[in-house]
Amino acid sequence: MSTTKSDRGLSKKGLSAGSVGLIGAIVIGISCIAPAYTMTAALGPTVSEVGLQVPAIILVGFIPMLLVAFGYRELNRAMPDSGTSFTWATRAFGPWIGWMAGWGLIAATILVLSNLAGIAVDFFYLMLAQIVNNPDIANLALNPVINVVTCLAFMLGATAISYRDMQTTQKVQYVLVGFQVIVLLLFGIVAFVHVANGTAFDAVPISLDWFNPFAVESFSSFAAGLSLSIFIFWGWDVTLTMNEETKGSRSTPGRAATLTVLIIVVLYLLIATASISFAGTGEGEFGLGNEDIQGNVFFALAGPVLGPLAILVSIAVLSSSAASLQSTFVSPARTLLAMGHYGALPKKFATVSPRFLTPGYATIVSSVVASTFYAVMRFISEDVLWDTITALGMMICFYYGITAFATVWYFRRQLFASVRNFFFQLLFPLVGGIILAVLFFTTITDSMDPDYGSGSNIAGIGLVFILGMVVIVSGIVIMIIQAIRRPAFFRGQTLERGVSDGKEDEALDELPV
Repeated sequence: MSTTKSDRGLSKKGLSAGSVGLIGAIVIGISCIAPAYTMTAALGPTVSEVGLQVPAIILVGFIPMLLVAFGYRELNRAMPDSGTSFTWATRAFGPWIGWMAGWGLIAATILVLSNLAGIAVDFFYLMLAQIVNNPDIANLALNPVINVVTCLAFMLGATAISYRDMQTTQKVQYVLVGFQVIVLLLFGIVAFVHVANGTAFDAVPISLDWFNPFAVESFSSFAAGLSLSIFIFWGWDVTLTMNEETKGSRSTPGRAATLTVLIIVVLYLLIATASISFAGTGEGEFGLGNEDIQGNVFFALAGPVLGPLAILVSIAVLSSSAASLQSTFVSPARTLLAMGHYGALPKKFATVSPRFLTPGYATIVSSVVASTFYAVMRFISEDVLWDTITALGMMICFYYGITAFATVWYFRRQLFASVRNFFFQLLFPLVGGIILAVLFFTTITDSMDPDYGSGSNIAGIGLVFILGMVVIVSGIVIMIIQAIRRPAFFRGQTLERGVSDGKEDEALDELPV
């Protein structure tokens, strides 16, 4: 299958064009965010930081995500390329910054894959324990050997589905995402019914003050809560990495990203307000301030809220993590494909499965790396494993921020050509990028505290900071090695730096598939 370069350096990669529609892209976007899993893990810690102002923090975290999504949409309209952050940052700022933007996305997604697989294992045995009414079965997940073997089985299944065509991915996601959203809506509605009937654990009437970010007691708590909030929205950009496989590649992915973020914020606000209103933020048995339940809020509240239907919550969280595990493969695989295609990585990464028209080699590499990382860390130290996940907040802000600034710089010649350009190509992405940049450096500073994350430290420096720096420095080292071995990309010979003239999309559309 041949590819031909456009005069602006972009080229298609042999993926299955037109295989994903708007609804399919939104469903895959929601699955990658994994609302059921994310909320059960993040709601408690967010309450511990900001108390009743969780809805306010969710809204504040939503703002930079929406602003950055607008920037992604503009870049996608001009350059619908599966490399997304890597390709766009390269076109705007050159190969070095572009390579690091791609590294940020790949590092974040591959490491999160291992975390998702671990969560799926926990809830798999938890679900079995509930089904047979034997709590001891849930403890099987604590056995490192059983845990890792089960995790590898989940990874193998997710890899097999991701390796196949996008139609298979969509069919699986319709079932998994549909089920978890229905259960979350049921949970929220029934919780409010309990509050109205006076049968809630610690009923708290909803107040407008919950939505006031200025009511948070300190900036440190605000920043910590915002960091958690941004993490729970992360994943919507998967809709953009599918752009070469989407019907209407210039418009559908950006529209799907925006709608995904909007749907998720509504769902999060419903669940957060329902949970707080039902259980309160105190330290009682089911209070969201109880440290014993903060790591898995839904498991603790499922029984009190849903009674005999509590098992549905465990299945929903399991389906959420399993769905996200499978859909999260989309982003790193297609970014690695683009990096191989443009010569930023070995050409092997540009291999497309001739049968399924998917980035087969990149998908397998992503799976092997994530599986190996999880297996090694699970036996060495769970603290290192979870602190690595915490450190990924830096990487999220890092590559989202670079992409937001790339929007402004790439469109710099036409920012004031129209009111629309001013808002969507300058103001929105610029503000979003600045917010993420501030949060990036704030997280770096705060994570140096030895008490940050799990509390582990080396020579008095927080492990989260050390791990975050290891990920970034590793990217720089690998980039230098690739620059020595594959200088053409870093000289701008395979993907040129440029500036928008409003004609990029037409040029790409003219390329043969």
